[in-house]
Amino acid sequence: MEQKHGQWVRHWYDSTTFMKTFDGLIVGGGAAGMMCAAAAGRRGRRVAVLEHSPVIGRKILISGGGRCNFTNTGVVPDRFVSKNPDFCRSALARFTPGDFIRLVEQHGIAYHEKKLGQLFCDKSAQQIVDLLVAECKKAGVEFFPGCSVQSVEKKDRFTVKTSAGEFSAPSLVIATGGLSLPKTGATDFGYRVARQFGLKIVETAPALDGFVFAAAEQKRFRELSGVSVDTIVACGGVSFRENILFTHSGLSGPAALQASLYWNPGEPVTINFLPAFSPEELADWFDQKKRQGTRAEPKNLLAELLPKRFCEVFCEMTLPDSKPLPQLSGPALEQLRRQLQGWPFIPAGTVGYQRAEVTRGGVDTDELSSKTMETKKVPGLYFIGEVADVTGWLGGYNFQWAWASGWAAGQAV
Repeated sequence: MEQKHGQWVRHWYDSTTFMKTFDGLIVGGGAAGMMCAAAAGRRGRRVAVLEHSPVIGRKILISGGGRCNFTNTGVVPDRFVSKNPDFCRSALARFTPGDFIRLVEQHGIAYHEKKLGQLFCDKSAQQIVDLLVAECKKAGVEFFPGCSVQSVEKKDRFTVKTSAGEFSAPSLVIATGGLSLPKTGATDFGYRVARQFGLKIVETAPALDGFVFAAAEQKRFRELSGVSVDTIVACGGVSFRENILFTHSGLSGPAALQASLYWNPGEPVTINFLPAFSPEELADWFDQKKRQGTRAEPKNLLAELLPKRFCEVFCEMTLPDSKPLPQLSGPALEQLRRQLQGWPFIPAGTVGYQRAEVTRGGVDTDELSSKTMETKKVPGLYFIGEVADVTGWLGGYNFQWAWASGWAAGQAV
């Protein structure tokens, strides 16, 4: 035995090569990787987790503002995006939010629902990392933090050469995540391994990410940076009602991040800034103001419903010839109403991987078993979590996919 990073670990060596031999090797010590390791270890499998960062669960630690939105009680398959939308059903059905919640409660972790089924730790995301490490240790899993993989080969078994020596096992699980948040150590390693073994990759893109305005909108809305508005944001045939947040270069906030999951370059995004009103109700609201004899301009009237700064900028854009409400023509007022409840714009892009919560796309699920996450072409090779082409909504969905896909693979490794 040896002590490594404060933890005692035991190795099994091949007597002729001194290669560290295991039943399963898991590359990636994040949410999916540790769940898989614990599940496989509980079945009596000898498992090693190889993590290139010296810190285990780095992405977990920064999630949810440091409190980890570890699942969502509203998880259903149609809240996940994939080239094959049915692929996630099997794993999500076999390891549910309730299963992970029970694990959280067994470890005495206090939690709360913030909104829309989103569950967070009361204290710290470190509690989820500690839970996973404890479950792994209980199952006899060995951790190798700070262990960089240099090459992967397969003959009768997988041989993985690393900065910590050579490892061998009949099963290899890739749980290295996507390209998002490179500050946590994200790389394209998983995709490189997939290509090495001839697997298809669905084109990747940053997702759950803020929109960047084109130059004209950036100039127009720059002074609104920091302003938040309750909206419905629609894109790609879906819509989300939550807040948006204007930034110095575009839009952030939950509704914008959710919509970005369905956005493709060149496509329009539409925003309803008054989702509490139907079109008829908004028309009646303006008519009522007229009947009351108001002489106010629309930008001042709308400040009863929306942030004042937003009203000034939006009305200047929509009604450049500002007049009191009674002097506005019917077509001008109708144009204002339509824009308030259906303002279209075409983003110049999204902020990018450096801020995106997740990576959309990944290893094509046509290459994988939906029951075990094992590749069909290469027996013993598995891809789990974000590296596969399954991406969930904001709000704990991607953690639930990590738990479910990791658990599914752990039953087979």
